[in-house]
Amino acid sequence: MDVILLEKVQNLGNIGDRVKVRSGYGRNFLVPRAKATLATPSNIAIFEARRADLEKKEADELQAATQRAASAAKLTLRLAAKAGTEGKLFGSLGTADIAEACTAAGVPIKRAEIRLPDGPIRTVGQHAIVLHLHSDVNATIRITVVAEADSGQAS
Repeated sequence: MDVILLEKVQNLGNIGDRVKVRSGYGRNFLVPRAKATLATPSNIAIFEARRADLEKKEADELQAATQRAASAAKLTLRLAAKAGTEGKLFGSLGTADIAEACTAAGVPIKRAEIRLPDGPIRTVGQHAIVLHLHSDVNATIRITVVAEADSGQAS
């Protein structure tokens, strides 16, 4: 299946590239999410008419992502979670918890933009988290996980 990319797709190509993809990938992912259109003669003509608008939109998104990355890089979060005496958390901290903490700190981050290559955080201490804000923009933030103070419950 030949498609024309309407935005930059990681590991595939840039705006305007005509690429050959598997039909399921094109039909189920690229076309429904408006990342690509079928490479028919009429769609090629429509794309060439819209090319300048799409490139301007992509440049604006890249600039906004770069600004968000700069503000996120300055961010250092401190999250409290219940933990045992050996520093292991009861449960874990995932992307939703981190996104909520970032948004509360003034830098709006979506769950889908957070990358946890080692899975959810399960220990107390310093952790580096990668934010994937755009196909060309990544930022790293530092998170400190501390044990929650006990509320004085009798055992």
